[in-house]
Amino acid sequence: MNKNTNKTSYTPDSPDILVSGRDITVSFADRTGKRTTVLDGLDFDIYKGEILGLAGESGSGKSTLAKTILEMVKYDSGELYVGADKPQMIFQDPYSSLNPAKKISWIMQEPLRLGTDLDKNTRKQKVSEMLSSVGLSDEIGDHKPNELSGGQRQRVCIGTALMRNPELLIADEPVSALDVTVQAQVLELMKDLHRKHGFTMLFISHDLRTMYNFCDRIMILQKGKIVESGKPDEMYRNPRAEYTKLLLESAGITAAR
Repeated sequence: MNKNTNKTSYTPDSPDILVSGRDITVSFADRTGKRTTVLDGLDFDIYKGEILGLAGESGSGKSTLAKTILEMVKYDSGELYVGADKPQMIFQDPYSSLNPAKKISWIMQEPLRLGTDLDKNTRKQKVSEMLSSVGLSDEIGDHKPNELSGGQRQRVCIGTALMRNPELLIADEPVSALDVTVQAQVLELMKDLHRKHGFTMLFISHDLRTMYNFCDRIMILQKGKIVESGKPDEMYRNPRAEYTKLLLESAGITAAR
């Protein structure tokens, strides 16, 4: 495959698969030109409507995989299929992903201004509806990001990502910057929105406790390789990979031996 184009005719066998990768490899060059492999021959599938958790320590390649799916990073070799049009991403730090100079209503209308021909009044109405969906009042639309709490900002980011009803939502450590109480509230919101809209979600986190109740499947990434994947019940009780066992133990979860 030509590294600079990343074009492929690959299509997965099952119509239930929304995203699929075969032998995906990504490397980055340092200043001297030496390349370091970050993703090493990944084979994976993400099924329509599921929440797939992606776990691993810092530097394992989780964010690189997300950016590869979003075409923010080019892969060196392999085949990648993304069946979702214009997938959206929620980032770890909500403040850094919001324009501090603009009001929330303006920010949330941006996807509609760029991707639709809706008039201003219709855009405002849709923002009002989305604010309600993410548990915020209309008045929030007149505020700027620095006037909101961290939880409110993350709700705005979630709502903005959903303005055009994407099929795929990638959430990269979406609650790690929030305190514990707010984390639980935002996770419950995301679960409710998933049930309501039926989008597919790739949920990236280092918190295996959170993933147990939140995700349909979990994929474990270590040094750019997938070492294990499966349903939470099965994986947490009987992990196959030693690395998975270590992650569970570090989270205070005792796996069956």
